[in-house]
Amino acid sequence: MSRPVQASRRPVPLHPVTAAVCGLVSIAMLLALPAVAGTDPDAHALPRPGGAGWWTMVAVLVLQATALAWVRRFPATVLPGLAAVPLVLAWVAPGAAFSLTAVAELAGVFLAVAHPARRPWIALVATALLLATGQFLNEVRGGTSDIAAAATGALLQALVVVGLPLLLGLAIAGQREAREARDQEVQALRREQDALLQAAVSRQRVAMSRELHDIAAHHMSGIALMAAAMDGQIDADPAAAKRSARQVREQSRAVLDDLRRLVGLLREDADAARPVETLDAVSALVETRRAAGLEIDLVVLAGSPGSGAGLGPLAQLVAYRMVQESLANAAAHAPGAPCAVEIGGPHGGRVTIAVRNGAAAGPDPGRGGGFGLVGMAERAQLVGGELTYGATTDGGWEVRLTLPVEAPISTMRAPAPLPEAHA
Repeated sequence: MSRPVQASRRPVPLHPVTAAVCGLVSIAMLLALPAVAGTDPDAHALPRPGGAGWWTMVAVLVLQATALAWVRRFPATVLPGLAAVPLVLAWVAPGAAFSLTAVAELAGVFLAVAHPARRPWIALVATALLLATGQFLNEVRGGTSDIAAAATGALLQALVVVGLPLLLGLAIAGQREAREARDQEVQALRREQDALLQAAVSRQRVAMSRELHDIAAHHMSGIALMAAAMDGQIDADPAAAKRSARQVREQSRAVLDDLRRLVGLLREDADAARPVETLDAVSALVETRRAAGLEIDLVVLAGSPGSGAGLGPLAQLVAYRMVQESLANAAAHAPGAPCAVEIGGPHGGRVTIAVRNGAAAGPDPGRGGGFGLVGMAERAQLVGGELTYGATTDGGWEVRLTLPVEAPISTMRAPAPLPEAHA
């Protein structure tokens, strides 16, 4: 902990470049003063180059420039020092060149108030008094006889040298502080928005957990009861056991539907706005494939379910995915072959969707592992359907999906009561 303290006691000068520029400008103006000796009536008051007064002037300007590098770090000490050093010049070598000392004082006041942690008001007042004293002493030592005019001029010069950079520095500092305040306000608003977002996410998670609990409590408990009833009905009442099995299947589908709706809430806005694919979307799918270059015929037989009537949303989604993947397989394994999509039913309480493609014009570009067909078959079994597939007589391929027309759950009969346990 001792090293940081030592570093803070010996800070690196904050404005060495500004100090160097200020010193060079002051020395350059001092060197240019002899050029005006022929036009200025007060030329006799200028220090002679190489003389004691001239070197005193150079020393004062260099000392001011050196101190200027530290004014940001120690304004309460450096500012009065910048105004006190010229008192030596006013006493030793008074004259018109004394006004050159105002260059460092102007820069020092500006730097002290433009970026302060705490503005040195007392030091500014002391600096103004020292400036007025130095100017008054320079006039008196220079031989002026009008003391009142010298005092008035000294006060006015002190006000100008301190007042102008003070106003400019305060204006710049005010703009900077206002900008920082706006930045802090924006950051505070962002933090508030993040907090509100986190709170909303937390509320949504709680709502999701409650929804999941309700789904599990409502459906899974019913499935457990029906399964228990089936265990006692298989031998005693096979018909009732079959009814219970159907009800278990219906309850399972209801669970899937509820979970699907719940997952829909977790989608992004763009995905959430997209409807779940149904049989009605098959026509749009066919048009998309036609636009991609496939030759496809869509055949909807008379009496087929409009808008998927009689099929639940999950069954319609399975049918849509089956058509989508079958057309993709046809494009991959039989490119250029004509395809047909046929939707028929319901006949005997079942709807049939078939996708056929003709024989490939050339050798099969590649064989897949059959996982797509396996996945379609598993999805079909999930909704009580059946998937068949195989080669056709003309060398093509056919995939056929048969789905049962679902009856509303409310029309299902309640399971028979459990048989009483016997001791």
